Amino acid sequence: MEESPLTPFLKRLTLYSSGGPFLDGYILVIIGIALIQLGPQLRLNNFWEGLVGASALVGLLVGGAAFGFVTDLVGRKLMYRIDPIAIIVLSVAQMCVTSAGALVLLRFLIGIAVGADYPISTSLVAEFSPKKYRGFMLGFLISMWYLGAVAAAIVGYSLLSSGPVGWRWMLGSAALPALVLVIGRWNMPESPRWLMSKGRLLKAQQILNKVWGPEADIDDLHQTAEEKTDFRKIFTRGYYKRTVFVCSFWMCQVIPVFAIYTFGPQILEAFHLGRGNLWIFGYALINVFFLLGCVPYLVLINVLGRRPLIIWSFVFMTLGLLVLGLFPKAPVGVILCGFLIYAFFAGGSSVLDGVYPNELFPTEVRATAFGVATSVSRVGAAIGTFSVPYCLQTFGIGPTMLISTGVTLLGLIVCVLLAPETKGLTLQECSDLKGN
Repeated sequence: MEESPLTPFLKRLTLYSSGGPFLDGYILVIIGIALIQLGPQLRLNNFWEGLVGASALVGLLVGGAAFGFVTDLVGRKLMYRIDPIAIIVLSVAQMCVTSAGALVLLRFLIGIAVGADYPISTSLVAEFSPKKYRGFMLGFLISMWYLGAVAAAIVGYSLLSSGPVGWRWMLGSAALPALVLVIGRWNMPESPRWLMSKGRLLKAQQILNKVWGPEADIDDLHQTAEEKTDFRKIFTRGYYKRTVFVCSFWMCQVIPVFAIYTFGPQILEAFHLGRGNLWIFGYALINVFFLLGCVPYLVLINVLGRRPLIIWSFVFMTLGLLVLGLFPKAPVGVILCGFLIYAFFAGGSSVLDGVYPNELFPTEVRATAFGVATSVSRVGAAIGTFSVPYCLQTFGIGPTMLISTGVTLLGLIVCVLLAPETKGLTLQECSDLKGN
């Protein structure tokens, strides 16, 4: 399995697993556009706008931490099937809200469902992926966040002209891609690595034979059988440094990203780019650059390696935000250049969000570790998103961008000190690394 080509099964698995990050990007971005209409209609002040924007992120925190551990206990397949069903129900329910409190609650619940999907899907993909394609497959999953964000921008701006109820259709539209996931995921098999970790060797062998052919043998996986799932393991000696690393770099990466996506129109207005259609063009261009940044990284991750890519990403992300913070009154071209540099390298670095947490931990706690990393990253993102309206009003756009610069600089320091290299290793070898 570690030496397999990229088979049709692996392609289907990667595609349908990428639906979770796609929905994450879609759901979190479209609320920023919907707020243009629903803010005045529901009479939201800065506090409630921040709470609506951050509520799904708080849900992601809960969903990742809780259901990552549950996924390691009960398996990937069950959770993989039912999670998008919850997203459908909650998305449709958002269309009927009449108060800010109800919307915050539903956004929180849908965030739980989306957060749960990260450890479920990425663990399943990691445990089926050959070492040659593991970086690409896991990176592709996370890069779909930006495609979801671009899709949300297109749908959102299209529905703005549909009348005062356009925001309701925006929030309910996430049910459609979630329905596609329910259908596409239904017949996916359980992870043979997870089955082996629970001592179910016969079932693991049957799945290997079904997916890879009669010559496949579970011994080739070098997977230790019957390892107990223990939440505390990711904080034990040998793993706690990895936990600190994945949680810290991911959090520092997403704090500015989520703030820009959720309150992009308001941030561009603060840069005096809100006149006419200029803000729509600028926001769309930034979204596209987030997505474009993922493309070269998917190719280079097995060429240059994980460590150089993550370090240089944070270097250029910091420089892009520094330009915005130091020169908030610069010409339009300079402002857009700062945003585009940041967006390109932030998008590229997100590929590593899916790779590192899955490679650095063993099967029995892989989803747990990914869930915790997802949760910690969203703690920072929720705080940052909630703070954006207040910071813009109190400090102005320049200091707000400088605060974001400090966050990415901290991420750079973490990566220089702790980022390991896992290029070319099997999944078992990655999780067996010592001293990282």
